[in-house]
Amino acid sequence: MLPLRKGRFEARIAGTPEDIGAAQRLRWLAFRGTAAAGEAGLDADAFDPRCTHVLIEERGTGTLVACFRILPLAGGREIGQSYSAQYYELSALERFEGKMVEMGRFCLHPAWHDPDILRVAWAAMTRYVDQQGVEMLFGCSSFHGTEAEEYLDAFAMLKESHLAPRRWLPRVRAPEVFRFARVLRRRKPDAKRAMLKMPPLLRTYLVMGGWVSDHAVVDRDMGTLHVFTGLEIRAIPPARARLLRAVAG
Repeated sequence: MLPLRKGRFEARIAGTPEDIGAAQRLRWLAFRGTAAAGEAGLDADAFDPRCTHVLIEERGTGTLVACFRILPLAGGREIGQSYSAQYYELSALERFEGKMVEMGRFCLHPAWHDPDILRVAWAAMTRYVDQQGVEMLFGCSSFHGTEAEEYLDAFAMLKESHLAPRRWLPRVRAPEVFRFARVLRRRKPDAKRAMLKMPPLLRTYLVMGGWVSDHAVVDRDMGTLHVFTGLEIRAIPPARARLLRAVAG
């Protein structure tokens, strides 16, 4: 699968405990801010040992600029083993027969804004999908903060154009959610404001034909709102698929 080198950046699989620790520190910085006094500054959970961790580094300095983890599943019957299943009722997806991968804890270093970082990350994921015969990607796409008001146009756009097909639609499981499809059913989104507020990872999912749950989970531990996000590989527009494979080499 990796390493994959493009321009200034390289994607590789974490090979040591130190690599995973570096990813956990970046996740802390991206999701939780600087470490509070007396805390380790690591974002870690019980899923980390079960996942493959992918690091994207600046080649000249070795600076870790992005990371994510992948959890492969043989099919929908294993969906209950995913991180996302803690927050969403996913029984509809148990009928999915193809290989699946949960792409989780995706984050970018807050000091780095080069769009090539995201391109390299998706190129690495594309190579993995092609090599392993994956038929669906899924995960939780996060908005910073727990107040929905800042993102109403983004949520209205999701409601209007990007809800999951009924056959796969996740149901509510978390105790605190924002039911945007219901609350915003009459709201027409301002497209420019919506895209400005859309997280980069989610934006990429959507242009590839991805879809989302009809509600967002309020995750006060992580300080985020997140939506379940799915992408059937066969639904990716051919032109977009060619671009991804060209970068993946």
